[in-house]
Amino acid sequence: MPAHLIQIAPAPDLVDQVYRGLLDAICDGALAAGERLAQEDIALRMDVSRQPVLQALRLLKKDGFVQDAPGRGVQVAPLEPARMRKVYEVRGALDALAARLAAQRRFQVPVQLIENGRHAVYTGNVQAMIDADMAFHTAIYMASENELIVQSAERHWMHLRRAMGAVLRSQAHHETLWDEHEGIALAIADGYAVQAAQLSDDHTIRASKALDDKLTQLLAPRAQGDRS
Repeated sequence: MPAHLIQIAPAPDLVDQVYRGLLDAICDGALAAGERLAQEDIALRMDVSRQPVLQALRLLKKDGFVQDAPGRGVQVAPLEPARMRKVYEVRGALDALAARLAAQRRFQVPVQLIENGRHAVYTGNVQAMIDADMAFHTAIYMASENELIVQSAERHWMHLRRAMGAVLRSQAHHETLWDEHEGIALAIADGYAVQAAQLSDDHTIRASKALDDKLTQLLAPRAQGDRS
């Protein structure tokens, strides 16, 4: 007779909680590029021991969000337009593939996702805009029924979220993004796989160019300040 095992209530892993907390702070701009991250300070502020902080920082370093600081310790990694261009190259391929596969299944993108996006732009809520954008694309990734697309895209979206936040906090917002999203959604629902993939690819190219231009412009004054 098998031994009786006590049921344990599921709880989020502490390292993951610290990782997510620091990642949110980096993406939201609360922890700025170049800011030093001291284990003792983070542990105190998050009311945890140093061990999960150390492990979380190692994961953030592996994912490219923190880097070694001059001298000792680590600091928040800079936002680099060149890196974001590479992220968009990979994301573009994933998005087009996901759109094509979702169209083959005639996936119906929930209308509420597009309405949420338009409303976020109207209100100017930066976090809501990022969340709505991620929700729209994630729905298509899931509809592709290819878990490798979902897993790969999730990693790249962490970096996109950070760059989008920096840009959206300093720029005017436009609803044309959601016109493009709606076009992609209609092509997918109608089963036009080639068109859906092309619209998705065009959308990613435009989004990459816009973000690259704005991010480069945003970082230019900092670069000039570092040289002076």
